[in-house]
Amino acid sequence: MNKVRMHVFVTGIVQNVFFRVNTVERAQELGVTGWVKNLPDGRVEVVFEGPKENVEKIVEWTKKGPLDAGVKNVEIHQEKYSGEFNDFKIKYN
Repeated sequence: MNKVRMHVFVTGIVQNVFFRVNTVERAQELGVTGWVKNLPDGRVEVVFEGPKENVEKIVEWTKKGPLDAGVKNVEIHQEKYSGEFNDFKIKYN
């Protein structure tokens, strides 16, 4: 199974709309590991690792986000898969 890592930055109305909580739920459903956190500039930063198909699905989901989100832009960077995560969680600064 081909595993990948994607580092994602989501811009728009993405804080205080349960974006992080919904991302955790989706990642757990898909068996994707990594983390999500709010950035001081209003963006959400996410690192996803897992099977390519499932990571692609959740990255695609970030382009819309939860119901109350207003995603304007998603910046996606593919990085080298590390396998360093055991689960998916909210990361606090």
